[in-house]
Amino acid sequence: MAPSPRPPSSPSSAAIPDPRPVRAFLEGAHVDLAARAAAFAARELAPRRGAETDDEARTEALSLVAILGEGKWLEPIRRQDWRAACLTREALGAASPLADAVFALQGLGTLPVLWAGSDSLRARWADAAIAGRAMAAFAMTEPEAGSDVAGMATLARREGEVYVLNGVKSYISNAGIADFYVVFASTDPDAGGKGISCFLVPADTPGLNFSKAQILSAPHPLGEITFTDCRVPALNRLGEEGRGFALGLKTLDRMRATVGAAASGMAARALDEAIRHARTRRQFGKALAEFQLVQEKVARMATELTAARLLVYRAAWEADHGADRVTLEAAMAKSYATEAAQRIIDDAIQVLGARGVMADHPVDRLYRAVRALRIYEGTTEIQHLVIAGQLFQPAPGAGG
Repeated sequence: MAPSPRPPSSPSSAAIPDPRPVRAFLEGAHVDLAARAAAFAARELAPRRGAETDDEARTEALSLVAILGEGKWLEPIRRQDWRAACLTREALGAASPLADAVFALQGLGTLPVLWAGSDSLRARWADAAIAGRAMAAFAMTEPEAGSDVAGMATLARREGEVYVLNGVKSYISNAGIADFYVVFASTDPDAGGKGISCFLVPADTPGLNFSKAQILSAPHPLGEITFTDCRVPALNRLGEEGRGFALGLKTLDRMRATVGAAASGMAARALDEAIRHARTRRQFGKALAEFQLVQEKVARMATELTAARLLVYRAAWEADHGADRVTLEAAMAKSYATEAAQRIIDDAIQVLGARGVMADHPVDRLYRAVRALRIYEGTTEIQHLVIAGQLFQPAPGAGG
């Protein structure tokens, strides 16, 4: 059964995303977008009852991709306007983590097609994905190849004008409901990362099967897909053979800061709920907001949120202004913002007390949803290694 709308437990803040702390990184159109995104999320997404089962999440995700497409909320992906993408993900994350996940997967699955697909592939799949008529999936992770992407075991063997794919992909968002998968497979196992190629595989391709659902603590359409002698036309290869790993890294590089934006939106909603509760809840004859321990907690939450957003929009600004790579900036934004969001949401639950751990409360839903952001698209620990690797690179022109 599809989730039915319900009144939110409390009104969603119209100030999410608030452009003021990051105004220096925004253009006028972005400020306008922030207000429209917040209004849309409060009006259309916050009242929807969150999915409570895997089946509901799958049904709801299909509804949400159509809503986002019809409202043109996926257009920042086509334009590659990363500040707009961040503002949109903030608003979606605050109102509906599942809607945010849908946005993220449309981006991950569409960018490789926009960058490296033929005109016919872009017209058939990228346009449909941006319009919300086709659901995308990004199939890189395997049972034994997560952070170690270069160790993937899925093989693509060339046979004339087709590639024959065999292997397993795990922890794939939209598995079983996607219309197409952007799949990474090894065409030259001896070459490691330099032997990985990328393919667009329509979901109805013979030999591609949805093998099982994988259940997250926050309902989400996650699962495993298998390839058994799956024949994919060579025309469906995205980019040059052996360049798939680089294409995947470029995609993650551009999308990574937007993960921090989603985390910031979730944290902002939690902070808003905590402040509202502290103002109205009375204990020992006065409002919680009058207790200094509560004030200290809220002050720290707000400061961390602002710091996270500044890192996010710095990375997005760099990408929008032509930086070839924003590896360092995006890794800092993603790692700090997701970790800060986890702390902020946890503190919000402390302020809310028993109400914060009720399964139907928005902050409890955020608590379950935010945890995955510290893992997907590169764990915090991997981001720290990326940051260190960038910092220890020799300066241009330096020897040794």
